[in-house]
Amino acid sequence: MSRIAIPFLLLITLSTGQGTDPGRVTGHVKLKPTKSAAMPSPTYPGRTVNLAAPPTIPEIKNVVVYIKDAPVHGALPTKTAEMRQTHEMFVPHTLAITRGSRVEFPNDDPFYHNVFSLSSAANFNLGRYANGKSNHWDFTKSGIVKVYCNIHSHMSATILVFDHPNFAIPEMDGSFDLPNLAPGDYTVVGWHERVGERSTRVHVDAGKATDVLLSLPVEDVR
Repeated sequence: MSRIAIPFLLLITLSTGQGTDPGRVTGHVKLKPTKSAAMPSPTYPGRTVNLAAPPTIPEIKNVVVYIKDAPVHGALPTKTAEMRQTHEMFVPHTLAITRGSRVEFPNDDPFYHNVFSLSSAANFNLGRYANGKSNHWDFTKSGIVKVYCNIHSHMSATILVFDHPNFAIPEMDGSFDLPNLAPGDYTVVGWHERVGERSTRVHVDAGKATDVLLSLPVEDVR
């Protein structure tokens, strides 16, 4: 097993897995805390009108790992995902979907919300709706979509829309798996809204796994 240090705090380890064509990229994401000046974050809002404590969002769940410009063979798989409005927060705060997928925005709060986005990949306004109601949007264009509430200015979230299915949000232990990759060279990207992209080139062989350790210097890790 060889270990190579590369720029941008990325450490790549190559290992051989079992099986036949296709290959895969597996690994872990490690969040490296860095010092920063205190500042409000939309992920951790400073107020809520509800008596119950707002849900805690693990920082690892705001990371998306993906293959950059991965080719698609056949029809692009789509799904219906959900981003709830709970305790004046969008949950999850970060969502990854394929182009053509639908996202539902249920309102769990005892007051109105108004979900909207002005992003080039999706420009919409779902209007005001009350507790127990839901509205949705079909994402037909790839890109990064910033989502907000027109009533509560501290609410925000991010939806990453991909032209391929080769992406993942890590598990709580930081592990991820990008399967079903044809043999070849790829760029693996780790993305976080406060860091941007950290990427590296890897080679995938048929029936083998390329294991990647991504270290992201995230400020104010909780």
